[in-house]
Amino acid sequence: MLELLLHLTILSGINIILAVSLNLINGICGQFSLGHAGFWAVGAYSAAAFTVYAQLPVPPEVNLIIGCFIGFIAASIAGLIIGVPCLRLRGDYLAIATLGFGEIIRIIIMNTDSIGGPRGFSGIPKISNFFWVYLFVAITIIIIANIMRGTHGRAIISIREDEIAADSMGIYTFKYKTMAFVIGAGFAGTAGSLYAHYTQFLHPNGFTFMMSVIILLMVILGGLGSITGSIVGAIILTLLPEVLRLMGETISEWRMVIYSVLLITLMLLRPGGIFGKHEFNPLKFFKKKGEVA
Repeated sequence: MLELLLHLTILSGINIILAVSLNLINGICGQFSLGHAGFWAVGAYSAAAFTVYAQLPVPPEVNLIIGCFIGFIAASIAGLIIGVPCLRLRGDYLAIATLGFGEIIRIIIMNTDSIGGPRGFSGIPKISNFFWVYLFVAITIIIIANIMRGTHGRAIISIREDEIAADSMGIYTFKYKTMAFVIGAGFAGTAGSLYAHYTQFLHPNGFTFMMSVIILLMVILGGLGSITGSIVGAIILTLLPEVLRLMGETISEWRMVIYSVLLITLMLLRPGGIFGKHEFNPLKFFKKKGEVA
């Protein structure tokens, strides 16, 4: 039971990085991307290829850090390649384009024998653990939170609120949309590196369109634009299927139906997500009357 709990905790951490990074694109910048699993795959496979074929004669943890950096850079480059032509589109057109690119990445991986192709990529060393996953969770949250609070973050949020108005005020909207897309893709690649070095096996079927939808559900469930919401949404959607599976054979058979009904009910009751656009601020419980936390 403790092993299962640790396993779910580590998967929750990886999903938090994925959800928070997608929230930068979809929630904070307001761009509808459906290709996040593709960037996750690029980071996972590039980092795994490094540790399998070219790891350095240094402690394994150093190779993990290098692998996470490689995953970030590879996914960021993929995000730039996809973002430059796609981010001139809006709404449903952008979603369809990013979905197509995500599937292209998966098909390329499936047809590359050096990283396993359709058989899957095995032999990856297990370096990632609770400490490293949650260290990168903290780094991801701190960086994206600071982006939101800075000048660039305010420009990105203005694009979400009204892109035409932001453009008319002199904000170079394409530049900031691309920046959000590249950073979000990069952190998805970091999550991929951690995932690869935890599971020790990668398969193209683990990075399908449905995985992009599940990551998007985490963001929507928690609240578009809320980092706190993305964290909570990632934890809920990681634990809920397993909790239903463990509640007995009868419930286990219907767990996906129950899972879907619970999601629909929650979205009907809280259409803006659990946190909406708000953040959880523990300092507000300690502030004096009239003070701002």
